[in-house]
Amino acid sequence: MYNDFTDTVSAGPKGGLLKETNCQEPSKPLGQVEDEIMKTGAQFFGEELLRWLGVKEPVEGIAPTELVHLETRKMYQDFNYVMKNGWWYHIEFESDPITKDDLRRFREYEAATSRTYGVEVLTCVICTANGKHIRTELTEGINTYRVKLIQMKKKDGDKILRKIQKKKNLKRKDLVPMLLSPLMGGKSEIKTRILEGIKTINREDKLISREEAKKMEAMLYALANKLLSRAELEKIKEEVKMTILGQMLREDFMEEGRIEGRQENQERYNRLILCLDKDGKTSLMVKAASDPQLLEKLFQEYGI
Repeated sequence: MYNDFTDTVSAGPKGGLLKETNCQEPSKPLGQVEDEIMKTGAQFFGEELLRWLGVKEPVEGIAPTELVHLETRKMYQDFNYVMKNGWWYHIEFESDPITKDDLRRFREYEAATSRTYGVEVLTCVICTANGKHIRTELTEGINTYRVKLIQMKKKDGDKILRKIQKKKNLKRKDLVPMLLSPLMGGKSEIKTRILEGIKTINREDKLISREEAKKMEAMLYALANKLLSRAELEKIKEEVKMTILGQMLREDFMEEGRIEGRQENQERYNRLILCLDKDGKTSLMVKAASDPQLLEKLFQEYGI
């Protein structure tokens, strides 16, 4: 069964919506859990992310990321953008050093995509691994294959935050590197960068919508859950309680009558948040706020 992607939209350039191009390929799951944060940024802040990567060509839309190769197996890519010049930019997120097998896989993605859709493809790998020398080339026979590397640890997260603090009129493009700053190098603690990011998001309520702010805070909170100790995470939790994400979660529950202000119900909700934190399922917080069936299922699952 094939799906027509024409009417599917995602938040994109300059606060608008990126429409998926009229390509037909099988629908797919989002991919590996460890890539979820980066993919969220790629989906909702596509043009800003590409500009930060040094790509000046305007984005036309989002392309399919699943290929059926020779009708025998499926290949899943992280993210594809269709550019106005007709090229496709294939974005991959790697938390480990790039191996030869990774490069072979990327090369295969490019070849299959190019043949299937008749387009030129450029692969850009955003790598969060430590290491001075990350592999970007693979030579086999007479051919050399290359990818464009963005090595996050070589970027200075402190410098980015200082620039944001000094700048009076921020733009959307300033917020993308801020969201990724916890994955960068720098002398400051990761906790400090995450807290500064949360404060900045809530300060710029005229620049971004409440929905965008909620998604951005969720990205930072998920990073905190993955990168910080339990003690450090407690500080982040306290900060989130006062943010748009925290307020909207409470409002959603109040509106649906699922939390009526009684102390026991509030405690029940707080216990669920702690359980989701412990299991690394913070993304379910936002989903449960608007899905009563999922909320009840989670309460039952955790015996709350």
